[in-house]
Amino acid sequence: MQDILNKLSDSEDNEIIRQVVEGNVDAFEFLLTKYKNHVVNLVAKHLPYHHVEETAQEVFIRAYRSLPTFKAISGFKPWLSSIALRTCYDFWRAHYRSRELPVSSLSEKHREWLETVISDSSNRSYYDQGSRKEARELMDWALEKLSAEDRMVLELVYLEGLTVKEVAKLLGWSAANVKVRSFRSRKKLRKLLSGLSDKEVIV
Repeated sequence: MQDILNKLSDSEDNEIIRQVVEGNVDAFEFLLTKYKNHVVNLVAKHLPYHHVEETAQEVFIRAYRSLPTFKAISGFKPWLSSIALRTCYDFWRAHYRSRELPVSSLSEKHREWLETVISDSSNRSYYDQGSRKEARELMDWALEKLSAEDRMVLELVYLEGLTVKEVAKLLGWSAANVKVRSFRSRKKLRKLLSGLSDKEVIV
């Protein structure tokens, strides 16, 4: 039943996209209304609250401009999700700022969780490693000290539990690049945990 509903939804989206591409720009309002909450929720997972609304708007602007390149076979929602994640990635590339926060400020539970994650060779989701609250607090601390690329890989692989293949498709990277980033990110986190200075963490 769900597959049927998805096909109906895709067909509806494709018709709207066809109208927009052919000049009926007002029809895009339908897609904006239909997927606004989806985009806002997705962006909110990766950006500070006060940047969510503006970034969500940017996602739809990019989507509108890219509609002529949309391939119906992929489905509009996954395509839009990919644009949203790449927009988040671009946000961190443009606005990245590091914050001074000593390792000693981390609780023992945070340390234990991080040690588990960086030693985990199976790339399991953080849901299998500890509590959601501890994971989110720890990752917020660590992500501020890494590059935009590492941030996105860690969030998607460890916080959302996506596979390497899924992350590669969403970000438009090769699977090899995602694997390398994942390995390097864990290595950097290990350095952070060991109390090395920020200058020793390669970004």
